[in-house]
Parts: sequence; structure tokens; C-alpha cells
Amino acid sequence: MRVAGPVKFGVVIVVFLLMGYLAFQIFEIKIEGNLKSIFARSQDDVQVQATKLPKYKCGLAKPCPEDHFAFKMSSGAANVVGPKICIEDKIIMSGVKNNVGRGINIAVVNGKTGELLETKIFDLWSGDVNPFIDFLKKVKDGTIVFMATYDDAATKLNDEARKLISELGSSSISNLSFRDNWIFVGAKGIQSKSPFEQHIKNNKETNKYEGWPEVLEMEGCVPPKKE
Repeated sequence: MRVAGPVKFGVVIVVFLLMGYLAFQIFEIKIEGNLKSIFARSQDDVQVQATKLPKYKCGLAKPCPEDHFAFKMSSGAANVVGPKICIEDKIIMSGVKNNVGRGINIAVVNGKTGELLETKIFDLWSGDVNPFIDFLKKVKDGTIVFMATYDDAATKLNDEARKLISELGSSSISNLSFRDNWIFVGAKGIQSKSPFEQHIKNNKETNKYEGWPEVLEMEGCVPPKKE
């Protein structure tokens, strides 16, 4: 009976040590697993950062040649959201800047330097087309002109205004009708038709919005004016 006490005590000690050993092993396994998980996440983050696409001017999908002007633009959405024009990574016109409106929105840029010269809005639904015609006549040779419609931009357009826009390189201006969406980049003195133009008709069968077609978006690289 006297031996039973020390034996029980010894058994308790062994059990205690065994439990401690098992607990340590489990803890070590968890720590190792957590570390592996952390390192795995870190490697994933590095891979994501490595494969993240670089940002180009105006959010273009690819960079422009060094001597070209990057642009991205969109037409208005119905009569709710105004058009947007970005040139050389700068938002030139947008609803946020509060410098767009119904009709044709225009940004005029120096064809050699890319410098913004001015922005204009011409209401061609209820306004007078003559100030628009006068403006187009004063555009200097080599100037780059960005145009985007909002709401309606064709009601007051006449043959003279359309001819002046056609001379900037537009192929679609003669067909622009009530509430059509249209975006265009041209230049005074251009020798051919501009490759930067999109036009979508107002058609109740295909309109994305009730009474208006879908928004147009376009991006590209405009070559500078050469001497």
C-alpha cells in the first residue's frame, strides 16, 4: 500500500508530461501551418502585383508612341450623364467638372504641343447654329478638335455646319440625326478622313435607353501636327 502512492504520483507525472508533449506538437503544427499560409498569401500577393497591368495615360489599354497624344472619350448617356473627354491623362470635359451640356461638346488642342486651347458647348437642339459655324470657321490649321454629343446635337445642324465638320475629317456628320450619339476627333487641314469617329443611330428598336441609343466610347493616339 505504501508503494501505491508513489506509483500513482509517477503515473500522473508521466500523463502530464505526455499531454504537454502532445499539446506542444499540435501547437507546432498549427504554427507551421499558419506560417505556410502566410507565406503562400504573400507569394500570391507578389504574383498579383507582378501581373497587375500598368496604367497608361487616360486608362488606355496600351501606351501611345512617344510623340502621340493619348485620348479617351465617351458620348453622353441619354440626357442624364454628360460626355467625358480625357487628353494626355487629364480630364478636360466631364459632368464632374460641370463643363458639359446638351448639344456638341468640343475641346480644341494645339496640334503640335497638345496644349488645351479651349472648350465649348453648343446647344444644337434649342440654340442658334450660327455661333457654332463662326467657331468652326476660326479653328486654325493644324488644330486638333474633339467632339462629343449629349442629349440631342443635330436638330439645328444645317448644311454649312455639317460641311465644316466634314472638312475636319468626319465621315458620319452628314448622317447625324435627332438624338444620335456621335464622338469624333478631327483636325483642321487634315488630308484624309479621320480614323477616330463613332456614330450610332437613335432607333427605338435598338436603343439601350428609352429614347436614346447606348453610350459610345473611344480611345486612341493622335499624331502631332508636322511642319
